[in-house]
Amino acid sequence: MRIPAVVSVVFAGCLALASPPAHAAPLSMERSLRVVAEVVEYECTTDDNAAEKQDVKINIELTMPDDAIAGEQMSIGWRGTYATGSELRAPTDGLGTVKVYAYAAFTGIENLTSATGVSEPVSVAAGQIIPLPQTGLTLKTTSPNAGTATVRPAAVNIGPSPTAPMIQCEVRDATTLTTYTLTVAQDAQTSPTPSPDGAVAGPKPTRTVTATVTASESDAESDAGSDEDGLERDAGAAQEVDTTPVGGAATGGGGEAGPDGRMYVLTGLAITLAACAGLLLRRRLRSR
Repeated sequence: MRIPAVVSVVFAGCLALASPPAHAAPLSMERSLRVVAEVVEYECTTDDNAAEKQDVKINIELTMPDDAIAGEQMSIGWRGTYATGSELRAPTDGLGTVKVYAYAAFTGIENLTSATGVSEPVSVAAGQIIPLPQTGLTLKTTSPNAGTATVRPAAVNIGPSPTAPMIQCEVRDATTLTTYTLTVAQDAQTSPTPSPDGAVAGPKPTRTVTATVTASESDAESDAGSDEDGLERDAGAAQEVDTTPVGGAATGGGGEAGPDGRMYVLTGLAITLAACAGLLLRRRLRSR
């Protein structure tokens, strides 16, 4: 009885190890939606000879990032291979040291229009196929805003710099291309923090700044000097009112008499005394 039970347990464990988890299938499907290959038709024009055109088909695969954040540089994978018989070839003069510039176009997010990737320099002889990077390219761009964008393959140029293309390849009908969805998240530092349910946002606290002014020693001395000068002026004014200047005449207003005033008073007093003495002497003479 124990042997069949042990065999059953071992068999069930083998089945569990052999079968994939239930969430593996949806995850692989989601990843497959992030990478889609599509044949893109281009019309390529040589800069030296506008009449020399080539019809080129490139099987392009774009890989969207899952962690794009506004304000930070993001990377989009670009991988291209020629369709057989539709390769891009160098013009009759050949190409010196040039690079392959691949682009992706964006719509849906303001101020986000394109991403650019560049290959290592190559030299191509006249009439030879211009090689595409075997390991693919990394297209880089930065979105200033958060949101959802629609991405599609764009131009492929050949030249020494992005501003001086020698061969320009434009998409024939961009509206028919498969689009990719790119979600750009808001930067965590600038995103608003949601309030709890039922919470009412109160007024924002205000900050009050109190300035303390400390008078310097020189200012204090200046103020003290000014106060002393004012007191001296007040005392001087009071002294001018209460005191008669030296050598001035007596005014009778409560001020002190000067030397001239005292002389007049003494003279008047002497005359008065002499008159009184004369009157007394005259009365005594009459009585005799």
